[in-house]
Parts: sequence; structure tokens; C-alpha cells
Amino acid sequence: MTGALVQAALAVRENAFAPYSKFKVGAAIEDAAGRIHTGCNVENATYGLTICAERVAVFKAVSEGVRQFLRIAIAADSDTLTPPCGACRQILWEFCGDIELILVNPRGMTETYRLKDLFPKPFDVSFL
Repeated sequence: MTGALVQAALAVRENAFAPYSKFKVGAAIEDAAGRIHTGCNVENATYGLTICAERVAVFKAVSEGVRQFLRIAIAADSDTLTPPCGACRQILWEFCGDIELILVNPRGMTETYRLKDLFPKPFDVSFL
């Protein structure tokens, strides 16, 4: 499924609305049933209302009733592969736990991490 997940992230990246930064990102998240949910970044002129691809993919899946995830692929056109921002790491942790992250670019570069490697001391419900 990883190949299909990566291809979905690369494909949805083309749908990104990034007229300000020109930095298009695509994300594809695989749920526990093997279904793929996609998202792309959607910018806003105020920047603060912009939403990242990872959060779009998670929120779309959650809005469809999904509660368990296996992995996420994140695609950006950069030579240094792009990890999720801090806000996305928090959302991924809360909804997905220590999920597998696959970072990719259109030239075939990939790196794989666990979220815990990029987000070693997350805030979650255990603190409430």
C-alpha cells in the first residue's frame, strides 16, 4: 500500500492552492481498513487561516468516521524533504499516535520516520 499512498500524496499535491508561497504540499493518510484519504495545503491571504495538507487529510478522514490510522505520506517539491509543521505534528499525534511518516518529493527521494522521532514530548490527553 505504501506505493499507492506515496502516489496519492504526489497527485493531490497538484491540487494545492498556494498562490502566495508557491509551496504546494500533498498528504495521503492510510486508515486501518487500508483506505487512503488525501489533502493538500490551502492558503489564505491572511496566512493565519491557511491549512496544511496533513491536517486537511486527517480532518477529511475523521469527518468520514475514521478513527484509526497506519501511515501518512507527505509530498513537497523540495530537495530537503519536508516534515510536518508543529501544528500538524500535534494533530497527527492526537488523532493518529505514533504513526509512520513517509516524506517524499517528485524526484523519488523518500525518508521514513515515526512521529515520536519528530515529536518526542507531545502534549496529549494524558496531561488533562
